[in-house]
Order: sequence, then structure tokens, then C-alpha cells
Amino acid sequence: MAGSYTKKEFGAGPEEQTLLKDSNGTRIVPVKGCEPVRLSPGWEGTGRPDDELNFKGVTMDQADLELNPPRDRLNLVFCILVLHGIGALMPWNMFITAKEYFVSYKLSKEYTGVDTNYATNFLAYLGFAAQVPNLLFNWLNVFLQFGGNLTTRIVWSIFVLVLIFVFTVILAMTDSSGWPGVFFWVTMISVVVLNTANGIYQNSVFGMAAKLPSKYTGAVILGSNISGTFTAIINFLAQIMAPNARTAAIYYFITALFILLACFDTYFALPINRFYRYHEMIHQKEANKRQLENSTRGTTQRPPYWKVFKACFPQCFNTFLIFFVTLTLFPSVQSDIRSMDENFVVPSNYYSSVMCFLTFNITAMLGSSVASLIQWPSKKYLVIPVMLRLAYIPLFLLCNYQPTNTERILPVYIHNDWIYLAIAVTMGFSSGYLSSLSMMYCPKMVDSQHASTAGMFGAASLITGIFTGILFSMVMPSFVASVTF
Repeated sequence: MAGSYTKKEFGAGPEEQTLLKDSNGTRIVPVKGCEPVRLSPGWEGTGRPDDELNFKGVTMDQADLELNPPRDRLNLVFCILVLHGIGALMPWNMFITAKEYFVSYKLSKEYTGVDTNYATNFLAYLGFAAQVPNLLFNWLNVFLQFGGNLTTRIVWSIFVLVLIFVFTVILAMTDSSGWPGVFFWVTMISVVVLNTANGIYQNSVFGMAAKLPSKYTGAVILGSNISGTFTAIINFLAQIMAPNARTAAIYYFITALFILLACFDTYFALPINRFYRYHEMIHQKEANKRQLENSTRGTTQRPPYWKVFKACFPQCFNTFLIFFVTLTLFPSVQSDIRSMDENFVVPSNYYSSVMCFLTFNITAMLGSSVASLIQWPSKKYLVIPVMLRLAYIPLFLLCNYQPTNTERILPVYIHNDWIYLAIAVTMGFSSGYLSSLSMMYCPKMVDSQHASTAGMFGAASLITGIFTGILFSMVMPSFVASVTF
């Protein structure tokens, strides 16, 4: 024992009020000069604040989580974030995949009986209506945080996405041949609302993943690439099995609806998971500690946005440039590259579906998967391969790129389909791999209490890269029609 003890009658004084007593009800107190018994020397020796040592404000569950940090059993949280990555990019992928439904069916002269320019300019209108609100609300969400905390923003944004897809399915089942103009503008308005909610949702998902280890941000990127692969496979199967574009579109939209409902359901499963609760608790403790420091100093509680942005800017630039190059080429340029060999293994009627959509999405998904296992190069040198990817723009233009309604003047220098396939594979793989690395590195460039803000800056940079890449892709037909060397 730590010391010897004597008996004193109960009530002799406050110093005798100890939990130890003998069978006669007499309190047992330590003899003066002897060291008292410590209940848990290891716990007292951790150097934690007195409030925590006395378990003030700490539940037994929280204490157990800290003493026994849990693992992500069965990679459940990882899989949930992959699912949210799929859901975050599902609206854009589904509307792009349903191009034939809008252009060749709902807005066609055969269906409406009138000749309009809605079908001709549909993709340009769609890209503008989708990416402008997505870009705007991604950036505003970093600073204004619409709707309060992450849970509120994610739940309400998914709810709006589900309503819009239900409305889109109803429109697909409705005969709109007598009002093509109304159908077009109603579709554009729904796309604006859809991508407004999706911008908040996507940005918030990255903010949520930033609270976890870096590979979980990579899980969201992986899910985004799986989303493209998923829709590309549906598109390919629909070409073979669906009786018409209308039926295929209904399948697309209902599939997206079920994916979003699964995202909605699994989000509420996260607080039940011990691994997620542990990291949420650690993140909250850091935030509370910072809040206490700020209140003591009398400073503001708002995140230092400029300081955070400067710290994570290198990775934001990497993310922007990766998606700028990717969206400049995919799908607008890549889908218009034609085969040079009539005996090539992929038939001409499936060439675009296989060599563009399937090839890019599968390789990008593989690249994201590898990034979860291997992180190279480091944060400092990632910019080197990112800058080298700019070379893909002229390489794709030197292939047999034949944009619609455009007479190509630039000679074709790459005639071999296998060489083009190799270029397409490396472009897709590098897009998935490097974008995952940049998004994983981004929250690690700042202190842990600002990781969520840095993650949202990264997501906003991603959308900015997509938007500018889509805009820049519009000059590619003019480039091959006017430049020769």
C-alpha cells in the first residue's frame, strides 16, 4: 500500500471524508505525511486538464473512445463516403448520359413537329445551367455555410436532389410534344435548382471527409469516378437493350433516385459508427479548444479564410488544373475522336461509348483506388506531374478529332487507334490518381481545426476547374478548323 492508516470517528472534519471505511462505519484516512492512494496513476499522468481528469463533461462512451481508438471495421465509413462521392456527381453524369433522350427524342422535330434550335444548343445550355450555380454555391458555401452545420446542409440538399429527380421522371413520362419550349426551359430551371443543391451537397461532403484521415477524402474522389463509370456502363447497356431513348432516360433517372436515397439513409448511419464518432469527437475537441482560446483573447470565432486559403493554395491550384485539363478533353473532344481503322477491335457504332466514356471512367476509378494505397509524389512536388498533363490537350487534338458540323484543317498526326487508346488510358488514370492526391493533401496543409474549411476550398477549386474546362472545350472545334502546322 502507499501508506498506513488510522481510524477516526465519522464527522470529525472534512479531511476525513473519504470513501474508505471499516465494518463499524468508521472512516479510514491516511496518516499525516503519508502519500494518498491514487485511483488511476496512469490517467492522472496523461497531463489532461482537470475537467477531463474529473470526467467533467465527458461521457463514459467518450472516455472509452479516447482510451481505445476504434478502427473502421469492414471499411464501412470508407464505403459510405464512396457512396456519397457517387451521389455528388450523379446529377451531372445522368443528364449528360441522357443526351439522346433530350436531343433525339423530347426536343426533336420528329417528336415535336417543329424545327427549333433547342436540340442544337442543348448541351451548351445544359453545361451553363449546371455549372454556374454549382460554381457559385460551392464558393459561397465556404464562407456563408448555408443552412447551418454540415448535417443540415447535406440532408436538405439531398432532399432537394431527390425531389428534382422525381420531377424529371414525371416529365419523362409526360407527353410534351405540344410544348417543347416550355419543356426546355422547365428542364433548364430544374437543372439550375438541382446543381445549386448539388453544389452545397458536394462541398459539404468534402468538408465532412476532411475531419477523417486523408484516405477518406480520396474515397469521395473515388466515388465520383465510380459514378462516371456507373453511368457509362448504363449508357452502353441501354444502347444494346433499351427499346428507345425515353425508356433509357427513365432508367437513368430512377437509378440516380435510388442512389441519392441510399446516400440519405447512410448519412444517418455515420453517427452510430464508433470510428466516425471518435474522429468527430477529436475534431470537436480541437474546435472547442480553439474557441476557448479565441474567447480568452477576445478574438473572432470565424475561420481565418485568407490564411487557410494561402496555406492550401498549392493543392487548390493542383486540383483546379487537373480538372481543367480533364474537362477540356472529356467528354467534348474525346467523344468526337473517330476510328482510323475499320478493322479495329471496337466497332465504329460503339467506338465513342467504349473509347471515351468507359475508358476514361474506368481508368479514373482505378487511379483513385491506387491513390488510397500509394501517395507519391509528395505535397511539394505534386505540381510537376500536374503541369505535365497540359500536354494531353495538343495530343488529343492531333488524333482523329472530328467535331460535329466543323471542317477540320489541322492534319491528323496520330493515326493508330492503339496509340490513341494508350493516351486516353494515361489521361484518365492520371486524372483519377492526381486529383485524389491533391484533394487528400489539401486538408493536411492547415491545422486540424481548419481542415474542414480547407476541404471545402479544395471542392470549390474542383468545380472551378470543371467549369473553366467546359468553357475552354468550346474553342477546340474552332482551333482544329483554323490552325495548321
